[in-house]
Amino acid sequence: MKKTLMLGLLLSMGISASAAAVNPFMDVPAGHWSYTAVERLAAAGIIDGYGNGSFGGDRLMTRYEMAQIVAKAMAKGANVDRLATEFAEELDGLGVRVAVLEQKTDQVQIAGQIRTSYAAYSKGAARMFKSNHSGVMRSRLFLTGKVNDNWNYQGVLQNIQDFTNDSGDEKTEFQRAFLEGRIGNVRLTLGRYHSFVADGNLYDHRVDGMKMALGKELKAELEYGKLAYADGAKLGDKFYRFTLSGKTGAWNWEGNYINIDNLLKLGGQDDKIWTLGARVNLDKAYASAMYLKSDVNVADKDAGYVLGIGYAGARQNEAGSWGVWSKYYNQPSGADIMHTMPGVHPETGFKGWGFGADYTIARNMILDTEYYALKDQRDIANNKYNTWWTHLMILF
Repeated sequence: MKKTLMLGLLLSMGISASAAAVNPFMDVPAGHWSYTAVERLAAAGIIDGYGNGSFGGDRLMTRYEMAQIVAKAMAKGANVDRLATEFAEELDGLGVRVAVLEQKTDQVQIAGQIRTSYAAYSKGAARMFKSNHSGVMRSRLFLTGKVNDNWNYQGVLQNIQDFTNDSGDEKTEFQRAFLEGRIGNVRLTLGRYHSFVADGNLYDHRVDGMKMALGKELKAELEYGKLAYADGAKLGDKFYRFTLSGKTGAWNWEGNYINIDNLLKLGGQDDKIWTLGARVNLDKAYASAMYLKSDVNVADKDAGYVLGIGYAGARQNEAGSWGVWSKYYNQPSGADIMHTMPGVHPETGFKGWGFGADYTIARNMILDTEYYALKDQRDIANNKYNTWWTHLMILF
């Protein structure tokens, strides 16, 4: 680009001198179209000529020369974001940090997760899953955009690759999209987001709704919305939830009440569920207990519990870290909407054991294996639902 053309561009971006100065260049006469621009930019210290007193306006500029002018303009506070983007590499070579552009770049962040898993099932579980094994790779991109100091936009793009068959049923979907922020001391979530209720024993899936939370050591949470579809199937209609949780020394506790309209797994009945749980942390070891109660009786069961113990756990940023755990489940059908565990279990309520271990094989690479030995609460024949599930999680 010729120097004289660049002058008009810079001048249009707000470059000005505090006072006009005598034109220092002998090859820019007073009647030239660029005279005013040259005069003002020279007075502002943005441009200079050659040692012989000439400006050389018809001369083609190198990218490095242009970057020097952009750097001087930035130092004067000019709005040259587009030029700074174009000459970012040259500016970096000059030691100029494009602070405004860096700030804008920081407003959008992308993180990722790849989980490759394999599962094997016993006959009872295979009947429900229609196969005695499965292999799936799930990829997720997490997008976070800063709206302002109080609000963020978040979205999740997910791809599923099913290795069990060659039917071409792999799919990619924009799975979540929501706003997260605060008004005063109230934290708000609005849109389609992930809801994790009662340590995942009751619900671990998406909802379309609104969530409000207040407090830290003693926390109250109110949620209202609609249960999202799962694998193309409807779960239920409107729901609301109230949660009260807190921390006292080594103890963490939580109580939930959730009311769901038209829960499909219960034949369209409305369901009201209470849960009360606690966990105690003893250095790296921990123990937990939870009671769950539904107002819908299925197979003569409307209440149950989950007991757990564990030690430590794999940490994403610490290679060699590990953990083990065990749980015993005794849950009625009405208090199991979308369970967090991958163990296959009957819709009529279940009981049995779960065991697991995880290990960080390298930073951001976690290997996990879990085994579930479950059965129908009714103790009917041939009701064993055993699942062995293992996965490698890669985070970036």
